[in-house]
Amino acid sequence: MNEMSRSQTTRAVDAMDCAAGLAPDGAIFAARARRPEFVDGAEACRVAVLTPADDLGLSPELRRAIARRAALSSGNARLIAGYPMPDDPALAALATGQAPATARDAALARHTDLIARRPGQSTPQDLTRLQQAGLSVPQIIAVSELLAFVCFEIRVAHGLALLEAAS
Repeated sequence: MNEMSRSQTTRAVDAMDCAAGLAPDGAIFAARARRPEFVDGAEACRVAVLTPADDLGLSPELRRAIARRAALSSGNARLIAGYPMPDDPALAALATGQAPATARDAALARHTDLIARRPGQSTPQDLTRLQQAGLSVPQIIAVSELLAFVCFEIRVAHGLALLEAAS
């Protein structure tokens, strides 16, 4: 068995495969296996934004709630399911698109909705609102990285799902 065949048969299903609804024995899954640096890179990025070594005071559960809220804009049930519902009721409100109770979570919800649904309308004032809600600059950067990843994931999963449907 050559190296290409081995990587195609041993590659684990990742979050992007699940979000796109790729069949592990399908042509699109196999095509992704030909570029393991992209498959592995996307998965490493996912881990880095959801569970970094230094969470900067943004817990993994909060990060998943923000990611789930952003994923709601996709309408992709598989992608949304990839971000488990938080046990904490306040974070569950954030994750499900409801209005959170705290000022900080409300600012995060507003910013998440803006970036996920209308990123071109964001302004420097939107970042200032996050600071006014108590987030530090490193935390705002971490949230920005998280939102950028989820928006990337939405678009790639959609494209892969279209390719899967056509194959």
